[in-house]
Amino acid sequence: MQLRNEGFKVNHKTVYRLMKEESLKNVRKRCSYHSYRGETGVVAKNILNRNFSATAPNQKWTTDVTQVDINGSWCYLSPILDMYNGEIVCYTLSDRPNLNMVMKMLEKAYATRDIKKGLVLHSDQGWHYQHYNYQMSLKQHGIIQSMSRRGNCLDNAMMENFFGIMKSELLYPNTFKNMEHFKQELRKYIEYYNNDRIKLRLKGMSPVQYRVCNSFLS
Repeated sequence: MQLRNEGFKVNHKTVYRLMKEESLKNVRKRCSYHSYRGETGVVAKNILNRNFSATAPNQKWTTDVTQVDINGSWCYLSPILDMYNGEIVCYTLSDRPNLNMVMKMLEKAYATRDIKKGLVLHSDQGWHYQHYNYQMSLKQHGIIQSMSRRGNCLDNAMMENFFGIMKSELLYPNTFKNMEHFKQELRKYIEYYNNDRIKLRLKGMSPVQYRVCNSFLS
């Protein structure tokens, strides 16, 4: 798609063949973090029910936590993704997967977006999302909570997909001097992902381009 946008006409099969000949491929590794600790609080219903489509921004969001190994030290990434265009609304990065990490994430989201009553925020059944403080914060802002069924990662497929792309494009191919270096590169990558990385389902536009373009049409 990027080649097409730059004026090159090439079949996708040709691209795959050339990548194979040059031994170029996406690197994918599994690095899983499990935040489920049983029913430590209230488990919300799966309102989303794998219906990931949205007709406008800020209708459906999703969140999750993934762990990242930087030179033997763990850090934890907690983003919110808008299902309308796959844009990363905000994120927090912490050396511990604690409640403060997700509460700060919510504060960032409230500060950067116009939250309207009825917005759905989906997640897994991790202990953070069952916590009273987290759930009360959502209620105070008119946000409807939705949770995946236990052990069904496909119920949160859009976030899982983002984590896979981010790790294959940023984490695995690169070497980072230290944690601060990774934080800087992650910030650059999120900017690239939102503003420049095109998606086929967005008609060859980046998430921000798609949102801005459709705001003029609506």
